[in-house]
Amino acid sequence: MIEGNTPAEIVDRPAGALAVERRFVQGGVPERFYTPETTLFENLEIGARRFPEKAAIHFYGRAISYAELLDEAQRLAGYLQHVCGVARGDRVLVFSQNSPQFIAAYFAILCANAVVVPVNAMLLEDEVRHIVEDSGAVAAFAASELLGPVAPLVGTTPLRHVVVHSYGDALPDDETSETSEAADAGFEIPDWVKRRSDGAALPPGMTRWSEALARSQAPRPHHSAPDDLCMLPYTSGTTGKPKACMHTHRTVMVSVAGSQLWRRSHAESAFLAVAPMFHLLGLQNGINGPIYMGGTIVLLPRWDRRAAAAMIARHRVTFWAAPPPMLVEFFAQPGLDAYDLGSLNVVVGGGAAMPESTARLMLERYGLRLVEGYGLTETAAFLIANPLHAPRAGHLGVPTYGVEARVVDPVSLEPLPEGEVGEIVVHGAQVMLGYWNKPEADRESFFAMDGKRFFRTGDLASVDANGYFRMRDRLKRMVNASGYKVWPAEVEATLHTHPAILEACVIAARDPHRGETVKAVVALKPDAGEVAVDALLAWCRANMANYKAPRIVEIVEKLPRSATGKIAWRELQEQEMKASPGGTTQAT
Repeated sequence: MIEGNTPAEIVDRPAGALAVERRFVQGGVPERFYTPETTLFENLEIGARRFPEKAAIHFYGRAISYAELLDEAQRLAGYLQHVCGVARGDRVLVFSQNSPQFIAAYFAILCANAVVVPVNAMLLEDEVRHIVEDSGAVAAFAASELLGPVAPLVGTTPLRHVVVHSYGDALPDDETSETSEAADAGFEIPDWVKRRSDGAALPPGMTRWSEALARSQAPRPHHSAPDDLCMLPYTSGTTGKPKACMHTHRTVMVSVAGSQLWRRSHAESAFLAVAPMFHLLGLQNGINGPIYMGGTIVLLPRWDRRAAAAMIARHRVTFWAAPPPMLVEFFAQPGLDAYDLGSLNVVVGGGAAMPESTARLMLERYGLRLVEGYGLTETAAFLIANPLHAPRAGHLGVPTYGVEARVVDPVSLEPLPEGEVGEIVVHGAQVMLGYWNKPEADRESFFAMDGKRFFRTGDLASVDANGYFRMRDRLKRMVNASGYKVWPAEVEATLHTHPAILEACVIAARDPHRGETVKAVVALKPDAGEVAVDALLAWCRANMANYKAPRIVEIVEKLPRSATGKIAWRELQEQEMKASPGGTTQAT
């Protein structure tokens, strides 16, 4: 049962066996796989039957077994149904940092045949209000430190009930246990993570996590079907308020199951989960993938490079999904050689260029390659990816199971020859049904080609003779300098070859003669010493076409990050557009 505006043009929801070209699979990776006819919650049920005593989650010295996780999810599902009145298809928020409670709440909502609405933990009251009102969410799980944006919404919006958790309640009962583990490993658990429930009165409509569990309400039978709506993750896009992507158990499962085959995961894999779980990168690789495989989640609430190194070594992590900026910080940290990273064998990521110096260090010192991939919230993450046996640096990869990806002219939508830059459009079983209650956005984002429904990604790429896609930029991120089109990602890739530059972000700056001109905001390596702006500008002119070369360079201590660790280019762009001429920039 799918609510909202189900697009009428959905006529081909691929199921059954999904195939990929033979040349892209080797080393035990199959050419095709059959999509599971089960739901996301059933993955946890199956895992608990297979491995009841196995650790599903490691969290600062506490191991939570599959049986414990299932029991907690079921009792919370019963609370949602019997006390909160949550019915099949109702939307329920999860507003939290990474934690065992986030994972239990996620499966509780699915167990109750309801729809998960993951919410960015950095949002403020008006932003959360939009999501509650747009989705019609009737209940929420929220962390205690995030009640400020939520409390005013209870009773004034569709939101009626909130279950409140404190991260510290998931730590070992013996406080010296987790403190000792952290101290031994050379990092500290943040105070906001150690904070436990204090018994203080909660606002009306709110219940403590422990009280909800104590009710021990048995859930009604789980009877969701593969094509039922299961998730409404919000994506900001480039304009307007965030839109919710309509995902079913099937669209998410196709991505999860396909990605685990592609990356050769198995039941003994251990997954470092540090990317935010309210984002699809963290949700798919930090919850759904591990639980589907019967693996173990090694959980960190927020990015901490020292803690990440310690957890990889202590719990023999084998798989890590991380955006390149996170990897840059991780491998640049002093004292990293003190940690045994030998268990780590698959590192995947995407969304930003990887500096060549970091890639070389990973390979030469640790034998690791970043296996780049490409996906969107609209496609449940896994869509195009590099094969493990033949990754190509700087490339998104190749279409994965059942995916048809093409490069088209952004105006005519006609396919372009190989090598030419155009918009990526995709058709596949993991593509969302559409945007929740946004028929106009659906009409802008979907079109028919060869009798199939294709989604417009808004990303520009080219594809080579071997079938590998290479990202060029966002369609709406282009800098138009005197009529010349400049793609920031291309300029950033060149800047990353400069020996003193750690990271770079290229944006548009106003120019009275060119209309727009190219500006580079750069962070330098710790050992770079004094670097003159004029010298950087001269290097740019010597290493790229004149129209692409930045005319303005700003050196900053560090670049701003989004919640998922990506460089927040929109934030820099907005700041630049608001800045007056002759502000903090330095120009020639």
